[in-house]
Amino acid sequence: MTVGLQTHMDRYQKCIEICNKCMVECEFCLDACLHEPDVANRIECMEMLKDCIEICSVSAKYMAGNSQFASQICQLCADICDACAAECNEFKDNHCQTCAQVCRDCATECRNMVQS
Repeated sequence: MTVGLQTHMDRYQKCIEICNKCMVECEFCLDACLHEPDVANRIECMEMLKDCIEICSVSAKYMAGNSQFASQICQLCADICDACAAECNEFKDNHCQTCAQVCRDCATECRNMVQS
């Protein structure tokens, strides 16, 4: 039993870690955006950040639980992370640019996991 557990955790570990990192980075970015002087211009971005936070959390949970739906969830996560990166990239603050890069990294890793 431990061998099977180790195998699926080995397969998912890197993706779980980047999903968790992305979730935290998006939380940080969302909070920072709420305190920017142009907060009204960031509504769509902040809504996308919330979606990204949720899907990254769900993806990590599905992978950790070795769900049969982990690949489908991770594909959706990759798509949402790409969309979030595009939104964040519209703003030049360090927190948005960092978040955009982490989202792109997460999208790449989710796609890699789906293909493995």
